[in-house]
Amino acid sequence: MITLFGQTYAWNAPEVLLIGAAVGLLVALLVLILRAAGRSATMAEPLMREIGWLGQRVQQLGDGQERLAGGLHHVSETQAVSQTAMIKVMEQRLAEVQRQMTESLHGTSTRTARSLGELQTRLETIDKAQANIEKLSGNVLSLQDILSNKQTRGAFGEIQLHDIVQKALPKDAYTMQATLSNGKRADCLIHLPNPPGPIVIDAKFPLEAYEAIRRADTPRALQEAAALMRGAVRAHIRAISVKYIVEGETADGALMFLPSEAVYAELHANFPDVVREGFSAKVWIVSPTTCMATLNTMRAVLKDARMREQAGAIRKELALLYADVDRLGQRVENLDRHFGQAAKDIEEIKVSSDKAGKRARRLDNFDFEELAPNDPTPVIGPQAAE
Repeated sequence: MITLFGQTYAWNAPEVLLIGAAVGLLVALLVLILRAAGRSATMAEPLMREIGWLGQRVQQLGDGQERLAGGLHHVSETQAVSQTAMIKVMEQRLAEVQRQMTESLHGTSTRTARSLGELQTRLETIDKAQANIEKLSGNVLSLQDILSNKQTRGAFGEIQLHDIVQKALPKDAYTMQATLSNGKRADCLIHLPNPPGPIVIDAKFPLEAYEAIRRADTPRALQEAAALMRGAVRAHIRAISVKYIVEGETADGALMFLPSEAVYAELHANFPDVVREGFSAKVWIVSPTTCMATLNTMRAVLKDARMREQAGAIRKELALLYADVDRLGQRVENLDRHFGQAAKDIEEIKVSSDKAGKRARRLDNFDFEELAPNDPTPVIGPQAAE
């Protein structure tokens, strides 16, 4: 009996015989295979060596491939890092360029806006200047209209004279449009003390003759205009001398005010004989500049005269001041005596206070034994009462 796969069979059972035949056949085949394998092994030994060498080469190739793969991976990583770094650098440079371009554009726009603003301001200034020029040209035309008329020209000279006098002298030192005893009205009367006395300033001037000199384009026209100028100034000097030099009332001279430095320069440059005639007639020609200098000299004269007028009052005030100082000295002496007496009284009070303090300390310490019967100083007496 035999047990196969959990079942029991007899030795002569067909199944057992079939299995035994199969096993024998397998053993025979195995023997044949082994014999063939031995012969094949002898024949395949060189092939096996080649196969082994090929395996080693394959292994080397595999190792090289792995190293190559690692190198490629490293190169890929390095390339990726480099690309990343390059991209960052490019982004930073691009951002920097963009920032610089933005700042440049902003600065350019700011400077352009500032330049446009300054240009606008300058254009406004130019417009204002042009308007002022137009206004000034109109004023010049008005001034020409004013100076072309004798009355308005006289008023213009009076206004300019009044402005100069007002700046140089106090208000009570002059009178505008003052009437003299002969009935003539002076443009300005300066109240100077005697001597020289009040002096008159006349503000009229012969502009027509001066304009004729300026318009002269030929020697003959210039000669005629010069003769007209000489005659007009001489007549004006005589009129001032007759009208405004009053004996016993005004000074023995007067001033002819020319509100034009050009006319003044023309007279002194080309008409010195007329100027000398004015000196002879005691009529002195002044321009705005020389008039201011003359008025400053008059101001010094007025100041000196007023100081002399006030000399008596000043002496009286000085006498009163001396009396006050003397009285103050006496009162200081009295006060010093009072202070001396008070100091003496304070010293005596201090002595009495020291004595009283000593006696109070003795009483406080009960030092009755120090008071001897023959002590000449009584506790209560005249000195104790001090």
